[in-house]
Amino acid sequence: MIIYGLNPILEALRAGRLDEVLVAESRSERVRQVIELARQRRVPVRTVDADTLRHLTKGGVHQGVAGRSRGLPEASLQELARPADGAALIVVLDGVEDPHNVGAILRSLHAAGGSGLVRQTRHAAPLDGAAAKASAGAVHHVPVADVVNVARALEELKEAGVWTVGLDAAAETRYDEIDLTLPTAVVVGAEGSGLRRLVRERCDRLAAIPMRGQLGSLNVSVAAAIVLFEAVRQRNRGRQGQ
Repeated sequence: MIIYGLNPILEALRAGRLDEVLVAESRSERVRQVIELARQRRVPVRTVDADTLRHLTKGGVHQGVAGRSRGLPEASLQELARPADGAALIVVLDGVEDPHNVGAILRSLHAAGGSGLVRQTRHAAPLDGAAAKASAGAVHHVPVADVVNVARALEELKEAGVWTVGLDAAAETRYDEIDLTLPTAVVVGAEGSGLRRLVRERCDRLAAIPMRGQLGSLNVSVAAAIVLFEAVRQRNRGRQGQ
C-alpha cells in the first residue's frame, strides 16, 4: 500500500512498516530527515520525479515523499478488549467511510492511549493515502480489528466485559454522565445518518454531546475525540483519588 506525507512516513519508518521510501527532488529539511531515518533503518530510498509521485499518491498532498508500506497492525476483538495497560478504550466505526474522518479518529485514539479501532470490512475507508495522512502517522500504531458485522462485534465486546456507548444526538444522557473508567467502546456512526438502528439497539448506553449553537451535531471525528478525552479525564481523576 502507498502512504504519503511527512508525518505518516516518519511514523511508518519508526514503526518498521516501510519497504521503500520514494522521494521527489527536494531541499526540505524534513525530507532530508526522512532520508536519514530510512538509511538508519536500512529502508531503500528511491528518487522519483514529481509526476511519478503525484500519480502514485493520486494527487494527494505528499509533501515530496511517499512510501510502500508492508501493512498495518491488526488485532482481534479479544485483544482490543484486554489491553496490557489498563481498561480498554476502543472506537467502533459504524459506516464512517470518509478517509479524513477515519484518519482523524485514529489520531485522537492514539493520543488518548486507546487500545484500538473496530471497523466493518465492507464499509471502511482504506487506511492508506488520505486516511494515513489525516492520522499524522497514528495509523501505524493503532491496532485495527476488521469485522464483518458491527452489531455482532458489539455483542462480542460485551461478552468480553467491554461497556458499549453509542453517540446519538437524540440521547437523553450526556456523554460526561457515563462512567468511562470502565472498559469502554465508543460507537460512532456516519455523519448525516448516524448509528444504524440495529447497532444503536446493541449499545449498552446512548449518549449525546450537548449543542448550544444552531447546528445539530459535530463532525464525527470531533465527537469521538471529545468522548475519548472525557474518558482520559475520568481515568486520570480516578488514579489521583487512589
